[in-house]
Amino acid sequence: MEFVIAILIFCLIIIIHEMGHFFAAKACGVRVNEFSIGMGPTLFKIQGKETKYSLRLFPIGGYVSMEGEDDASDDPRAFNRKPVWQRMIVILAGAFMNIVLGFVVLIIIFSTSKGVASTTIGGFFENATSNQTLQAGDKVLKVNGTRIFTYSDINYKLQNSRVEKVDGKYTFEFLVERNGEKVLLDNVQFSENVDVDEGVIYRDFQVYAIEKNPLSIVSTAFLNTISVSRMIFMTFVDLVTGVYGFNDISGPVGVVKTVGEVARNNLPDVLSMLVFITINVGIFNLLPLPALDGGRFVFLLIELIRRKPIKPEHEGIVHFVGLVFLFGLMIVVTFKDILSLF
Repeated sequence: MEFVIAILIFCLIIIIHEMGHFFAAKACGVRVNEFSIGMGPTLFKIQGKETKYSLRLFPIGGYVSMEGEDDASDDPRAFNRKPVWQRMIVILAGAFMNIVLGFVVLIIIFSTSKGVASTTIGGFFENATSNQTLQAGDKVLKVNGTRIFTYSDINYKLQNSRVEKVDGKYTFEFLVERNGEKVLLDNVQFSENVDVDEGVIYRDFQVYAIEKNPLSIVSTAFLNTISVSRMIFMTFVDLVTGVYGFNDISGPVGVVKTVGEVARNNLPDVLSMLVFITINVGIFNLLPLPALDGGRFVFLLIELIRRKPIKPEHEGIVHFVGLVFLFGLMIVVTFKDILSLF
């Protein structure tokens, strides 16, 4: 059952992403030759008026094949014959729809939850150490220089900031709003949580709940969408700079395993995982790497600046090399995930 839920989540994310490209292409008058969900051998296909719709064996991706996308075409509706700004919209639409999906699911989560956490401190647990500097009623604005949008941002910064342990406590810099004024607190200390693995910081305060109404739900969902997007981007930066290593990367097998574990809990946890994965897919596709939407956008940006497109064969080579690298990385990571199962 957990495996089925994971596959359904993957398929939903892929369909939403490709629908973004598809409808943007149609809106810009681009001829779409094929709309495919999945990769590899074709399981099912149907020919529409001008577009072939197909379902393929491996649910690890999909594509929208547009006329003139990877080579020159004289068709007036070809992708390469459309204005640069329209092609930019088509390329970015997939990632945009992934992020919109995350936003919509967050609205559902907050609409059905008992309460929505704010960033205003409401009180402290027993044996708290942060109450020596923080006060009830403080609205957290920044932690270690990073803007705080949501309650999740606070937890993320506490667990991922590079801080040293001094006298058994971790010291953070908080910028809070107190009695209408901004106050900088450079000595907020937290103890380590002895009930879990070493290195996890014990957040020893509670926050107030936000009053639920349509406006607060939508605004909180929007802020959490920004928060998750930024968190994923910061994780990519940490990966490049060496904060995280190869063992911290998961491929489709690892994600399926994680989704399966979450699916044993409850629906809100599954929806939260869906939010994280779909926004992750959107942000990842925006990275300026060959073969990704972000890489294709870079070529369009270069074309916009120099007022002349790069030769399709040259761009094709770059994307092909990037695609080979990404598939190679996926194979290696998948092999690692399979080994970890045993």
